[in-house]
Amino acid sequence: MVNGPALMPEQDLLQAAWIVTLPDHEATERFAKILAEELRPGDLVTLSGGLGAGKTTLARALVRILAGDPELEVPSPTFTLMQVYDGPRSPIVHADFYRLSGGYELVELGWDETTENAISLVEWPERAEDALKPEHLDIRLDFAPGGQGKGRLVMLTGTGAFASRLQRMKAYRNLVERCGWGDARRQPMPGDASVIRSYERLVKPDGSTALLMISPPRPVGPAVRRGKPYTTIAKLAETVNAFVAMDKGLRALGFSAPYIYGEDLEAGLLLIEDLGAEPVADQNGPIPERYAEATRVLAQLHGQTLPQVLPVTDGIDHTIPAYDLEALLIEVELLLDWYVPHIIGTQLSGSARAEFVNLWTETLGEVLSAPVSWTLRDYHSPNLIWLPGREGLQRVGMIDFQDAVLGSPAYDVASLLQDARVTVPPELELKLIGLYARDRRAVDPSFDVSAFARAYAIMAGQRATKILGIFARLDRRDGKPHYLKHLPRIESYLVRNLAHPALGKLKGWYETYLPRLIPPADEAPPES
Repeated sequence: MVNGPALMPEQDLLQAAWIVTLPDHEATERFAKILAEELRPGDLVTLSGGLGAGKTTLARALVRILAGDPELEVPSPTFTLMQVYDGPRSPIVHADFYRLSGGYELVELGWDETTENAISLVEWPERAEDALKPEHLDIRLDFAPGGQGKGRLVMLTGTGAFASRLQRMKAYRNLVERCGWGDARRQPMPGDASVIRSYERLVKPDGSTALLMISPPRPVGPAVRRGKPYTTIAKLAETVNAFVAMDKGLRALGFSAPYIYGEDLEAGLLLIEDLGAEPVADQNGPIPERYAEATRVLAQLHGQTLPQVLPVTDGIDHTIPAYDLEALLIEVELLLDWYVPHIIGTQLSGSARAEFVNLWTETLGEVLSAPVSWTLRDYHSPNLIWLPGREGLQRVGMIDFQDAVLGSPAYDVASLLQDARVTVPPELELKLIGLYARDRRAVDPSFDVSAFARAYAIMAGQRATKILGIFARLDRRDGKPHYLKHLPRIESYLVRNLAHPALGKLKGWYETYLPRLIPPADEAPPES
């Protein structure tokens, strides 16, 4: 008996199916490339079907593609039972269980150890299915009706975690074929802080590119307050609809959000314009003229009357949620939940936490009673792309705005000018705040610069407090320790913000309970 977590019987696992017709050998080769793009280390693919149905042909094509060698000799493993090949991403195991009497024989082959981090392709899996993990992709090949023995009918069945992957694979193929990108090669892109969203670059044979945004519906998390999960309270987008609506809204106003070539809203797939990778900051920090243009984009956006409801597609609208007190508070409380215990290494009393929440509630009341605008929420250097081929403010390309809310105009200005990943010198920050204020007053002479400065300090303090908690959480919960290197910068920003009179009471709290973070004035650390 093997110890470990119990597995659900296969019939209880989620399943999904997809039927594909392969009329000839060339179609089989193309299909193998599609499959190879989806497979990753640890995956199990079983190949079923009668003699001559094409199991070995498909497996051979897959092995060659996964190994990156179109001329690789791939003999049938009928007599060796198992062949192992080196691949750039992982080993590839090609097995044939036709001569096995049961799964117990796999122990002698060292099956579990060999396949743990490999992509495994198994012919005749039914001979040892009792020893194979239930979560897998099964491919059953049969002769296509009327094909005179040439065509094949392929039934793909995803079981367990493979069910959603297979559904997404099918949706992806339908999307790219519909949009004319079926011949594009997929290239993974580095991930961001999101745990549910990822991107791939699609490259056509002629070199043109697009981006695939993979953003399935956000799973419902555990209730954390009044029966609601954190994501609902913090007003985070639950589906890709929010991105589509904000994208269309920004482009309608003349801003450079990516054009959407095609979408599958149910699957959470978008095929969007590739704006490139020209940054607004380099190894030396912010590029001042690019940051200035990004600041002016915000001034132009905030100077307009903006709708709260935006169309997604026919019959579907998206209502931009309010950045209300509940959302703002649960974000600053991330400092208490993650940064204080895991970075500072202390625990706060219930009274200290209550005082923190009460002080932030009082402080935020000032900005909550002021006029609101679209708050894109992640308007900073990683999400801004310089487009030198365009004119004026359209040179600032924007991405990652799906969590937009209706909030203080000061929030996005603070997000840019106190960039979490790039140190913005105080003199540049002050200069660009002045640029923003001048642009706003040029359109609206009644724009209150003093009130904006107070709102800026409050929202910058809220954001810095929140990000300290988020980056600590990314390290401890999500296994992304590289975010910790940004903490000194954000701590420095927070010290800068707390010096403003609008945050005077809160400064006293930080000095009392987090003296290492906010030391007495004569011991304050230098700017990072």
